[in-house]
Amino acid sequence: MQTITLNDGNKIPAVGFGVFLIPAGGPTYDAVRTALDAGYRHIDTAAAYFNEADVGRAVKDSGIPREEIFITSKLWLQDYGYEAAGKGLDTSLEKLGLDYVDLYLLHQPYGDVADAWRALEEAKAAGKTRSIGVSNMTPKIWKQFIPQFKTLPAVNQVECNPFFQQRELRELLARDDVKLEAYQPLGHGDSSLLSHPVITKLAKKYGRNAGQIILRFEVQDGLIVLPKSTNPERIAGNLDIFDFALTEAEMEELRALDTGKGHHDPEAPGVAEMLLQNYKIHD
Repeated sequence: MQTITLNDGNKIPAVGFGVFLIPAGGPTYDAVRTALDAGYRHIDTAAAYFNEADVGRAVKDSGIPREEIFITSKLWLQDYGYEAAGKGLDTSLEKLGLDYVDLYLLHQPYGDVADAWRALEEAKAAGKTRSIGVSNMTPKIWKQFIPQFKTLPAVNQVECNPFFQQRELRELLARDDVKLEAYQPLGHGDSSLLSHPVITKLAKKYGRNAGQIILRFEVQDGLIVLPKSTNPERIAGNLDIFDFALTEAEMEELRALDTGKGHHDPEAPGVAEMLLQNYKIHD
C-alpha cells in the first residue's frame, strides 16, 4: 500500500475505505471485515455515520495489529465548542473500543470551529489522536478559520473527483503541505463520469474498470482517496490500482475533464442548519 506523509510527519495510506451511509448493525461490520481482508489498512468513519461501533468490532475481530490500521473519525457539529469537543472524541473512542484514532477531523466548518479545533489540538497532545484535520472547507472557509488556529490541519477532506478536481483549493493547501482527502472520488457513481470516453478508452487499454482508472488518476495526482462499496469484488478492485501507471499525457487528458462544479456547496445558505436538523447524534 502506498502511503503519504502528512505535514506532522505521520503517514497515511493513500487509499482508505469509507463507510458513509453503510448501515450499522451488521452491514458496516461485514464491509470493513471484507475491506481489511482485501488489504485495506485505512478506515474512515464519523460520529454522524452512526457506525463507529461496527468499525471498532471489525477492526478488533480482524486480528490485524492495531498499529497497522489507520483509523479516522470525525467530530459532529452538535459537539463543537471546547468542552463538548473533548467529550465528543471520548465518546467516539469508546464506541470504537480504541485508546486513540490516527486522524480526527472537524466534520463541518460551522459554529464554534475555533474552540473545537483547540480541543483537537489538546487531544493530539494527549495522544488521543495522532493527527488532526478538517473537512468540507472551501478556499473561502479555509481563509476564514485557519488563521485562528495555532497549528495547521494535516488534511482537508472534501468532495473531489475528475469532474470536480478542487484545483484552487489544492493550490491553497499545497502552500502548507496540507493533503486533500477525496470523498466520493468516483463522483457519486455518476454514470456520465464512469462512461466518459476518455476513461473507457483508458480502461480498455489497461484492462481495468472505469473506477480503477479514476482512482489511479487521483492517487497518481497526489490525492488520498476514500472509495466506498459493499460489493466484495468492487471493494477489492478499488484497491488494485498500484501495479500500473498512467502516462503524463493520459493524466493531462483526465485533468481536462474538470468542470469545477461539485454536488455539495459548503457555502450555500442554510447548510449548517440542515445538517444539524438531519443528523442528530444525541439528544
